[in-house]
Amino acid sequence: MKVEQLSIFLENKAGRLAQVTKTLAEAGINIRALSLADTSDFGILRLIVNDTEKAINIMKEAGFTVGRTAVVAVEVDDKPGGLNNILEALSGQNVNVEYMYAFVQEGGGSATMIFRFDRIDQAIEVLKAKNIPIIPADRING
Repeated sequence: MKVEQLSIFLENKAGRLAQVTKTLAEAGINIRALSLADTSDFGILRLIVNDTEKAINIMKEAGFTVGRTAVVAVEVDDKPGGLNNILEALSGQNVNVEYMYAFVQEGGGSATMIFRFDRIDQAIEVLKAKNIPIIPADRING
């Protein structure tokens, strides 16, 4: 039920993000989802890719600092209140969302939300109990 996400730490300067994408592209690694957050000094690029182990090795060889984090991919109805239903279920059980990002897959009436929770195993149990669809890693990684 968990999906592996990479966190790549980037200096906040022109061209650094392009170095990451070029390195991944040359290695044949497909980016399936991403989020970029920055401060004045550095950025954190969060990625879900089709080959996590290969991506970690390639990025480390290229001199990048790479972390690995477990996240949960959840199917969210693409309608008013879709996200709120999920967040209320979690907050009712005191599960905190540390961050999240979304993407839409072709042809569906739903979006995919990637969540990082403070208590991931409890979050998964809450989602299951509420019949909220959790997307397996093999469907996300493609």
